Amino acid sequence: MTTTPKSSDSPETPQGLEASFADEFTYRTYLKIDELLALQQGVSVDPDTGEPEHDETLFIIIHQVYELWFKQVLHELDHVIARLGADRIGSAQHHLKRVLKILKTLVGQIDVLETMTPLEFASFRSFLANASGFQSAQFRELEFLLGVKDRVQLDWFTDAEAERLERRYDEPTLWDAFVRHLDRRGFDVPAGVLNRDVREAIEPDADLQAVLVDHYVDDAFAGLCETLTDLDEGLQEWRYRHVMMVRRTIGTKQGTGGSDGASYLATTLLRPAFPDLWAIRTAF
Repeated sequence: MTTTPKSSDSPETPQGLEASFADEFTYRTYLKIDELLALQQGVSVDPDTGEPEHDETLFIIIHQVYELWFKQVLHELDHVIARLGADRIGSAQHHLKRVLKILKTLVGQIDVLETMTPLEFASFRSFLANASGFQSAQFRELEFLLGVKDRVQLDWFTDAEAERLERRYDEPTLWDAFVRHLDRRGFDVPAGVLNRDVREAIEPDADLQAVLVDHYVDDAFAGLCETLTDLDEGLQEWRYRHVMMVRRTIGTKQGTGGSDGASYLATTLLRPAFPDLWAIRTAF
């Protein structure tokens, strides 16, 4: 089989790129596949074979993929906040639904991780030393963006991570963007809700709940509220599955990095990000 060299004006050549560059611009180079596949570097050693423990590769890949999805969720939710700020509700809801699909994917990854038995995890767990999921700066950013602003130990993070966390801590949350949108639409949003300290936890407000209930007859508004509730429920589902995975893998042992493991994670359950959207369920 013979091939004809591509000309610089070939329809397959990216617009504005020289032919020589286009020839180098491949799936592999665009996605940096070589660099990506070189990132799974384990630290364990099987005492019998001298080789890395087999299951450490799965553990690394799952958590690296989590971090990639956290990056995308933050990217999407920042866009949602901007869309709400521009009162573009259809676009905001569309991207919220994308986040819901990602959360389902995060839960599905736990199914894969749970194929690793406690014995298989124990084969490399000691090599993890002080490394812990509590040190995921991106997940902490996600919590802050959703209003779960528990203080964290900044010395767990790099200077760049700590700076991002401080910024997220001081910024309005997704909920603040939502209620400010309602205020611009003429809803009677209580002043205390609009002017709250965004660094504090989101507290339920009976007056705001009454406003939400009054407007639930508006299908578009109710749809947005239900999508936000879906997001809250999706995050709680992921937390629950995470807790059960940890219990299944290490029982009641202390977590890596000196954390309390499953016992701490269990305290994060049933803490809704948007408590008013749950409180109004009894009003219908």
